[in-house]
Amino acid sequence: MSYYKGNLTGQTPGLLPQPYYWWETGAMFDQMIQYWYYTGDKTYNEVVIQGMMHQMSTDKDFMPSNQTLTEGNDDQAFWAFAAMSAAEMKFPEPPRKDVSWLALAQAVFNEQASRWETTRCGGGLRWQIFSWNKGYEYKNSISNGCFFQLAARLARYTGNQTYADWAVKTWDWMESTPLVTQQYNIYDGVDMKDNCTKPIPLEWTYNIGTFLMGAANLYNFTDGSPTWRRITEGMLNGTKAFFPASLGGNIMQEVACEPQQSCNYDQPSFKAYLSRWMAATTQLAPFSKDFIMPKLQASAAGAAKQCSGAPGGGNTCGRTWNTATWDGKAGVGEEMSAMSIIQSNLISKVPPPVTAAKGGTSKSDPLAGTDVNHPDSENPLLTRTVTMGDRAGAGILTTIVLGGLLGSTWWMSFGS
Repeated sequence: MSYYKGNLTGQTPGLLPQPYYWWETGAMFDQMIQYWYYTGDKTYNEVVIQGMMHQMSTDKDFMPSNQTLTEGNDDQAFWAFAAMSAAEMKFPEPPRKDVSWLALAQAVFNEQASRWETTRCGGGLRWQIFSWNKGYEYKNSISNGCFFQLAARLARYTGNQTYADWAVKTWDWMESTPLVTQQYNIYDGVDMKDNCTKPIPLEWTYNIGTFLMGAANLYNFTDGSPTWRRITEGMLNGTKAFFPASLGGNIMQEVACEPQQSCNYDQPSFKAYLSRWMAATTQLAPFSKDFIMPKLQASAAGAAKQCSGAPGGGNTCGRTWNTATWDGKAGVGEEMSAMSIIQSNLISKVPPPVTAAKGGTSKSDPLAGTDVNHPDSENPLLTRTVTMGDRAGAGILTTIVLGGLLGSTWWMSFGS
């Protein structure tokens, strides 16, 4: 939180300073909600609430006027995840009577459901919301995976089958594309100009992580469905790519950029999300615990070594968890990833996420976001209610950028 200045006079609540993008503040607030959940430390609660209220926008959908011209589906979803975590962990509710954490997440879901695009590639979410942004012709795993996860978590929390139907639709679409392999590798995305037939074969921790989290929630929601157990186990198998045998098989690595030292400002934070979602999976799908915990433990030990040795002391954390001395890297992503993997080892000390039927108190608004009309180019944002006929879609992938840019790890992940 030392990087965050949004709570200071003259600064904008909910924004990290340059060069960090807007979405990463939402991801950081999610981290701090989980920090409170694990530790009971309320130090940062008011700062988190202030930032989330400022960035939720007047339409209460995390499309603030200072971001809407460049905001992508993935960006919006990471703020929705923070709201969803707040509802599931019973974080203090917003001070405004007309706002609840659950309704904020529902608003994002409804708006993204309205963007499900069937005219090209048979479905899926575009990476970008607006046609004037680079990446509008790209359907990527992080955008679709985030929608899949959000739908699954809403299904579990509310008990509403409609959300589960959207999650299933998303997964079915994903499997119809070359973005998921039989070994459950999750590739970055596909260009619509090729009718989504040629995947960008980059793999990132947060892509497999968001699908693992969604699958585990659906396994839990369906009371142990064999189908969702099989898919959850497949996702666990897919995570092995990020625990290289050359490092002992239990230390997490961002393999697409870490060994080459080519990670940008976004990518060092990705391990934070896989860490938190693997930890949550042990509660939602307990059969996964024996596979997951040795990886969380070994990675946490490696991360701790990266949090000492920086010049001048302090708590600066590096990036490469397989080396015993600080690697000279520092930033919000490095700090968030280290914090996430270390506190994930406390998962057995806290109760599982609540639901509306079992302890949840955040107020539901199934129509949240349905009366909003952003100028959304060819896809008008929801001005209608999700109908029975709509129960079928969601997207699943988002991370790099379109055709012609392969060849290097230059990408636009969330770089709106």
